[in-house]
Amino acid sequence: MADKRRTALLIIDVQNDFCQGGALEVPQGDIVIPALNRFAERIKAEGGVVCASRDWHPARSAHFKAFGGTWPVHCVADTPGAGFHPDLRLPPDAVVISTGQEEGQDGYSAFEGVTDSGQSLAAALRSLGVEHLYVGGLATDYCVKHSVLDALKAGFSVTVLIDAIAGIDAQPGDSARALNEMEEAGAEFMATQDQTDT
Repeated sequence: MADKRRTALLIIDVQNDFCQGGALEVPQGDIVIPALNRFAERIKAEGGVVCASRDWHPARSAHFKAFGGTWPVHCVADTPGAGFHPDLRLPPDAVVISTGQEEGQDGYSAFEGVTDSGQSLAAALRSLGVEHLYVGGLATDYCVKHSVLDALKAGFSVTVLIDAIAGIDAQPGDSARALNEMEEAGAEFMATQDQTDT
């Protein structure tokens, strides 16, 4: 049986601006929330850690179209759009990681972000004894993919929760290509209902 104390769930960017009616809505993004809530509860019950990343951009960011970037304005720090979706049930001790806080940062990977105390995600996970990450959230073809690839590069083992992710597919097939890229890099896949014991 896996040691759940060495396990964490990393929830990627389940924020209002990426969900239904948001400034950068991920199609069907809201459907990941029930699966993430179930899995977060399970991880906590087994002694694991729950982490949640959030885009936390300045109002002026090179990430936005108005300043030469790709995307409409979204997830500006301390605005309602940057808040976690109200239906997402994060435990009180969840580790929150903020990304894209500098004007020139895209912040696609949770591993580029920091905790409220300024600690990197990798350092925070190691300080908690985490070796294995389960990953879900938004969006498959951007922040989920980059976070998974960086987690693997940092030496963590990774399982992607296939029923707890949703993609943008700005170009048709982007999400499928992202899944292939993650698999080729060493990620595994499972649904939240599957057994996590190994």
